[in-house]
Amino acid sequence: MSFMDPLTRQKARDIDRRATDELGIPSILLMENAGRGVVDVLLSREATPHTAFILCGKGNNGGDGFVIARHLAIRGVTAKVALLAPPSELSGDALTNHRILEHSKIPVVNLSQAEDLNHALDKEAASSDWLVDALLGTGAEGEPREPYRTTIEWINRQDAKRLAVDVPSGLDCDSGQPASSTVRADLTCTFVAPKIGFGNPAAAEYLGELHVVDIGIPPNSSG
Repeated sequence: MSFMDPLTRQKARDIDRRATDELGIPSILLMENAGRGVVDVLLSREATPHTAFILCGKGNNGGDGFVIARHLAIRGVTAKVALLAPPSELSGDALTNHRILEHSKIPVVNLSQAEDLNHALDKEAASSDWLVDALLGTGAEGEPREPYRTTIEWINRQDAKRLAVDVPSGLDCDSGQPASSTVRADLTCTFVAPKIGFGNPAAAEYLGELHVVDIGIPPNSSG
């Protein structure tokens, strides 16, 4: 299998597992490569961001968002992170990268308990010209729950450009079927290879421009 063959949810998991268990690549290095690769794509575009608002969930997709925020800041972009899950629910590599942000000067706001989430998002995003969707990854299925549903609908109402990390939140990566609340991305940076659901015509209006990001796994390791 070539890495450009579309991946199912399970195949994507298997590739990550093999990279860690068989090749010895630490999972946190894969996350670092993923986040930095997204920033490389974003900053290679004509309309590069001056300010970016990165919206993060509690899983590895959120962890990717934390890395993205750090590398944007390193390269001169004003970055702010909104966390839509309690920090106590973070674990593993996502927790490690959240702690790194806590020791940096990159602002992280916890909006998981916001009484008026729309108002809080409006206030914190200010005049950001790019929004980064790092809410839900390939593992998510079905309708997004709160506070993700409200956040996704807020994202879609904004004038800013929208970047989806790996898969637009709300889009099923296997079937390509969008939930009733699905991020409409201008740009999707997916990892390793396109996901099989991206071939569904229903997915096209949510993906926007699609870029495949290399995260450092040799192609012949896919099995």
